[in-house]
Amino acid sequence: MRRGLIWAGIIFMILAAAGLFGWRFAVNWAPARTDYAVQGIDVSEASGEVDWATVKAKDVDFAYARATEGAAARDARFAQNWAGIEDAGLRRGAIHVFSLCNPAEAQAGAFVATVPRDPGALPATIDLSFHETCPARPSREVVLTEIRRLAAVIETHSGKPAILRIAPAFEAQYQVSAAIPRPLWSIGLFRKPDYLARPWAMWQSSTIRRIEGIERPVNWNVVAS
Repeated sequence: MRRGLIWAGIIFMILAAAGLFGWRFAVNWAPARTDYAVQGIDVSEASGEVDWATVKAKDVDFAYARATEGAAARDARFAQNWAGIEDAGLRRGAIHVFSLCNPAEAQAGAFVATVPRDPGALPATIDLSFHETCPARPSREVVLTEIRRLAAVIETHSGKPAILRIAPAFEAQYQVSAAIPRPLWSIGLFRKPDYLARPWAMWQSSTIRRIEGIERPVNWNVVAS
């Protein structure tokens, strides 16, 4: 009995050590620079405080900051992040989180009112995913029309074609990548994605990356070679 308990304790410690090693590997993992030379992050108020000078020193080439969601929600840290990214000398871009519950015109107005014009900024991004706060599921024709309207206003404001970051579930239901010819930002945690109808320009490879200078985990992204 005693020997069995000892072995059980040893096995438990081995499994705990393996789990800790696996977690540390996961939160520090990124695709190889030899495959993807340009890599960066995207942040929101959920990321907490960010010391952008420290972040720049950690092999971060660019940063996107969430600006708006739907027609009314504005990220509480957008202005701080937007200024901090520029002060650190990093390339910056803004993200709008699309809502199926608000008309495109209202969403575009929120983005334009929140994100300053910056000719040197990266293309604005429209994030397309499902959210618990919005149960609406309009028809594909309606959704594609709304995305096009939103993109047109954002592109007039920014002066560049918008990027579409499309979650797998959203793409499966609405097949956006085949219908709207814009650069694509795919999502595939630790695994290169292949669910879009066209080649992606960017890949969100992790949502749990830990970076010195950032209070909480952030999304890690790479640019296609």
